[in-house]
Amino acid sequence: MLQRIQTIWTLLAVLSAVFLFITGQDVAVFGSIPVLNIACIVLVLAGALSIFSFKNRKRQILLNTISIIINALLIGVLAYWLLNLSGGIQFPEKGIEPIFPLIAVICLLIANIYIRKDERLVKSVDRLR
Repeated sequence: MLQRIQTIWTLLAVLSAVFLFITGQDVAVFGSIPVLNIACIVLVLAGALSIFSFKNRKRQILLNTISIIINALLIGVLAYWLLNLSGGIQFPEKGIEPIFPLIAVICLLIANIYIRKDERLVKSVDRLR
């Protein structure tokens, strides 16, 4: 069902990817490939698919885990990009772009906890029948 708590956490992770897409338009372009834009689109699609596959909890966990991995790689790419910026400014003052994938990872981890909790509840009810 869409009104579960893990849906809210997954939606927060999707919103984090949308905010990253909005704030980081010129970030992480390798050659002519905009890595950040492609990653944000993939994260939004995986999040939407995860939200609407509420009947298949294993698929939700798989999609959230894939999103966590993509966000972790994105944190590394953004940190590398920020460390190589010119200007001599300290790392925390350069931008807020790495914060959004970090928020998404935390939200997706919490969503996975609640999905697993639902899975355990369904299995325990099936044992009683």
